[in-house]
Amino acid sequence: MRIIILSAGSLLAFGVSAQTVTLNCGELFDSDNGQLAGPHQVVIEGNRIVSATSGVSESADAIDLSDSTCLPGLMDMHTHLSHQQGPTAYSDRIRLNTADFAYRSVGYAEKTLMAGFTTVRELGDIGNLSVALRNAINAGLITGPRIHTAAKSIATTGGHADPSNGMKHDLTGDPGPREGVANGVAEARKAVRQRYKDGADLIKITATGGVLSVAKNGLNPQFFEDEAEAIVQTATDYGMHVAAHAHGTEGMNRAIRAGVRSIEHGTMMTDETRRLMKKHDTYLVPTLMAGDWVAEKAKIDGFFPDVVRPKAASIGPLMGENFRKAHEAGVNIAFGTDSGVSAHGENAAEFELMVRYGMTPAEAIISATRTAAELLDVEDDLGRIESGRLADIVAVRGNPLEDIKRMENVHFVMKEGVVYRHD
Repeated sequence: MRIIILSAGSLLAFGVSAQTVTLNCGELFDSDNGQLAGPHQVVIEGNRIVSATSGVSESADAIDLSDSTCLPGLMDMHTHLSHQQGPTAYSDRIRLNTADFAYRSVGYAEKTLMAGFTTVRELGDIGNLSVALRNAINAGLITGPRIHTAAKSIATTGGHADPSNGMKHDLTGDPGPREGVANGVAEARKAVRQRYKDGADLIKITATGGVLSVAKNGLNPQFFEDEAEAIVQTATDYGMHVAAHAHGTEGMNRAIRAGVRSIEHGTMMTDETRRLMKKHDTYLVPTLMAGDWVAEKAKIDGFFPDVVRPKAASIGPLMGENFRKAHEAGVNIAFGTDSGVSAHGENAAEFELMVRYGMTPAEAIISATRTAAELLDVEDDLGRIESGRLADIVAVRGNPLEDIKRMENVHFVMKEGVVYRHD
C-alpha cells in the first residue's frame, strides 16, 4: 500500500526520504539473541540508523509503531524475479521476448519489497534482466528490493539450467559459456568470466538435476569436481561467491568440497553431507515453499510436462525432513524461498514451514536477517537494527515470536531510510 506519511515535520510523498525520521516501536527484535527488547525509539538520518534506544518519544513527528514489532529488513536468499511459474511457463520461454519478462519482473520486485523483503539474492534469470532490474532499482527508477544477482545460472549441456532443454531439435543449438552452459574446466572458467562481464554479483551453478527442468533426472550430479573447483576458484578471483542448486547427494558433496558458499534445496543430504557442510561453513538455503508448491501442483493432471511431474511428486515432499535434520545437526541455514516457483510477494510463508519443521520462530527470523546478511558478507550494514547500519526496517503488528504467521502481514517497510509502506 502506498501512502503519504508525516515525518520530521514534513509531508513526504511515497518513496522520498526525510533527513531525519523517528520510529516509535512497541517492540524491537534483537537478531543477535532472538528476543524482543521492549519499546524502542529508532532515529534515522539519511539512509542510516543513528540510534536505537530503549523507550519511546512523545514527539508528534515520530512514526507510531507502538502496536508493532520492528524487525530488520527481511532478506530472501533465493528468488527468481524474472519469472513466475504457472501452466504456461514452458511455452512462455519460446513465445515471449526478454522484454516481456522484464516488464513482469518490475511488478514482482515491488511485491517482494512490499512484503518486507528489502534484500534478495537473485539466483538465475532470463536474458540477464535481473542485472538491469538491480540497476534500475539502485537508480531509483523503479521500486524493489536490493538485489544481489547471479544473472544467468551456469549448467552443463542438458543440465538443469541449460536454456535449450525441452525445445525441438532445430531450436536447441549448442549453447556455450556465453549462454551459461559449460563443459570442462576451460569453459567453466569462461562462463564465470562471462557472468562478471554481464554484471553479476555472484555465481549460481546447477550442481545436480532439478525438478522443473524438462529432463528426466532430478538428482544426478552434473559437474565433475574439477569443473566445480574451477568455477569457485575463478569466482573467488573476481570477488564473487558461488551458490549451488543441488538435490542429489553426490553432486551436493562435490560442490561443497569445491568450496561453494551455499547449497540451495539440499534435498537428499546424508550425514556425510551435513558433516561436510559444517566443516566447510557451507550454508543451506532450504526453499521449503518450492517443495510444497511443486508437490501440490504435481497432483493436477496436465499442470507439468510428463517428464517433470514424477520429479515434483517425489522430490518436493522430502525437503521438509531434510531441513529438520540439517537444523538438528547445526548446519548454517539462511532463509530462501525460490519465489518465482511459488508466487512473488508470498515469501514470508516460508517462516511457518521453517517452524513446522523444527525451528523456533526466533531462529526462523534470524535466518532471514542476521544469518542472511552473513551469507552475503553485508553484516556490517544489514541484519540488525543498530546505530550505523543501513535503515532497513519492517514492522508487523503484535508478537511474531508467539505467532509466526504475523510475518506474513508486514504493514511497514523502510529501505535505506525511505518509507515504502505504512498501512
